[in-house]
Amino acid sequence: MLFKGSGVAIVTPFTNSGDIDFEALGELIEFQIKEGIDAIISIGTTGEAATLSIDEKLEIINFTIDKVNRRVPIIVGTGNNNTKDAVSFSKEVSELDIDGLLVVSPFYNKGTDTGLIEHFTEIANVSKVPVMLYSVPGRTGHNIPLNVVVELSKHKNICGIKDASGDLSYTMNIRNNTPDEFQIISGNDDLTVPMLAVGAEGVISVVANVFPKETSEMVHSFLNGDSKKSKELQLKLLPFIEAAFSEVSPVPIKYATHLLGFGTPELRLPLTVAEENVQQSIRQTLKNLNRL
Repeated sequence: MLFKGSGVAIVTPFTNSGDIDFEALGELIEFQIKEGIDAIISIGTTGEAATLSIDEKLEIINFTIDKVNRRVPIIVGTGNNNTKDAVSFSKEVSELDIDGLLVVSPFYNKGTDTGLIEHFTEIANVSKVPVMLYSVPGRTGHNIPLNVVVELSKHKNICGIKDASGDLSYTMNIRNNTPDEFQIISGNDDLTVPMLAVGAEGVISVVANVFPKETSEMVHSFLNGDSKKSKELQLKLLPFIEAAFSEVSPVPIKYATHLLGFGTPELRLPLTVAEENVQQSIRQTLKNLNRL
């Protein structure tokens, strides 16, 4: 088990010139740990991994390792639609002082069922740390088929799935057809509590960049039997969740972390800074929730 509770899909702060702002990243990591986050997920979708070079990714990973200093687990995104490159990078990263890999299903070329099984198996075979599958059809154009997840759940080094399908029937079928120790982690901030109700054990959260304490409390309240408090926190955060996904992520959350003092709102093309109406919505929801 990589973690239980709330993991943050942490943003990668950039300077106005587009360089990685390591000072802001360090401050954001400290904020997350201080507020009780359960895991740091580095260079995923929210971290704009698609726009980072291999050298930049390794810089961020090593910086994060040093900054976290084993206080919480670190999970690193190493997925790619080129199996050879994904295997090579996953092997290299898994030899660092991290706890797990998050591997997205191949995008664009997608893959047949057999191809997906072989793709993830090759990565899991070379990784020195546990591998978590990542199904996010809104980004990749396809869901990892249930039969593929079931087959991969038998691999000794594949520990679970980040499920961002938005389909609770899919989530329930995974729970019904995989071993109890195969973890389901929510990939949807707006469905965290419903997914916990059908067998998930946590969330990898975008919103936790700004609300780490509340997101962690929401999950742990449910896991500890206080579903009422968990529900209340989910509903309380819903206006901000909606604002945070009103434009393609991580555009809005990058503006929100900027308002909290963690670097600029800059992103790398083809993403651009949040539109004015999104900025207004983010500012207002943060004020309503007493974060500003």
